Amino acid sequence: MLFQKTHEMPTAAEALPGRATPLHTDEVHYVSGRPLKGPHPEGFETAILGMGCFWGVERIFWQLPGVWVTSVGYAGGITPNPTYEETCTGRTGHAEVVQVVFNPHETSYGDLLKAFWENHDPTQGMRQGNDVGTTYRSAIYWLNDAQRAEAEASRDAYQAALSKAGRGTITTEIAAAGPYYFAEDYHQGYLAKNPAGYCGIGGTGVICPIGVGVEA
Repeated sequence: MLFQKTHEMPTAAEALPGRATPLHTDEVHYVSGRPLKGPHPEGFETAILGMGCFWGVERIFWQLPGVWVTSVGYAGGITPNPTYEETCTGRTGHAEVVQVVFNPHETSYGDLLKAFWENHDPTQGMRQGNDVGTTYRSAIYWLNDAQRAEAEASRDAYQAALSKAGRGTITTEIAAAGPYYFAEDYHQGYLAKNPAGYCGIGGTGVICPIGVGVEA
């Protein structure tokens, strides 16, 4: 291992230098055929969410109604245009994330947050199940003040539900979205390309009250 502190975020001095050129990735989504990088229909919105290994996470969201296109990538870190191998060292600071472009007239940001909370365990810190390290942390990267407020309110509502069920404290990082770097082409739509591929996603079994009468 190039970097042993897999549970600690690197400093700028420790981070890998990266590169100025974006990685090669798919141009269109493997399932829908829609462009990963746009243009997207006018009025559509974007969410960036991290829930552990992004292969299974992406499939959850591309199956939801109102979702236009999804992609997987790296966010929340320091190194520009990191490779998958570099993120795995823990020396880029990035989390594996899914970018979701959605039609707000068909689904809401709150609906996406409900799927986010219910489909992983947000109490595990720098890991998700058997996947250990900072790259697998739970994260919501908001793109505007409204998303920030909704993310924080949904966290508080879900924490109350988790506490009632005797579960632990949410460790999800909620932060402003910085650069989003598209992951390599073989990661995009991975479980459609590889139906028997690894999917480490699993929830707590606790229902998030957002969308069932609780306003975020």
